[in-house]
Amino acid sequence: MAPSPQSAPETPPYRITFFYGPEPVKDRPGFLCCTFNVKKRSWKGGVQIAVEVDERQVAHARDAAGFETWLKRILPTLLDGERADFENRGRDLFVQHLCALKLDLAIEAGLKQESGRVAAEAFTRELDAVVPKRRDRLISGILAELDVAGYGGV
Repeated sequence: MAPSPQSAPETPPYRITFFYGPEPVKDRPGFLCCTFNVKKRSWKGGVQIAVEVDERQVAHARDAAGFETWLKRILPTLLDGERADFENRGRDLFVQHLCALKLDLAIEAGLKQESGRVAAEAFTRELDAVVPKRRDRLISGILAELDVAGYGGV
């Protein structure tokens, strides 16, 4: 029997779990933070990484991803009682996914095995460049988490 030409998918080197957020950053008005647990396969334990974004970054990313246009197109397809919750939760999920993208950038740059934070000022240009490329992933992730994947996604 010949071996299969397809090999097993490679196990990712990091396991990333969303912990909580977005929450306001203490003593920094206009800044939000999401916290993730990050564990590298070779580490004995995970670390907590707080990822910050400022509201201008979020607004710029929403524009770059066409999030507001997408949201305005989806809201009328929902029941009246679902719209406000969908809109609020969708906005929070957008920030969570944006922070996850920023965390990916920090991991690519090299992440130490210690709890810490990725400041709002870090990786701004890189994040600006990656958001339009990952638009479909952002929107699909939001739809999946809202459990409305059939609502005219990406």
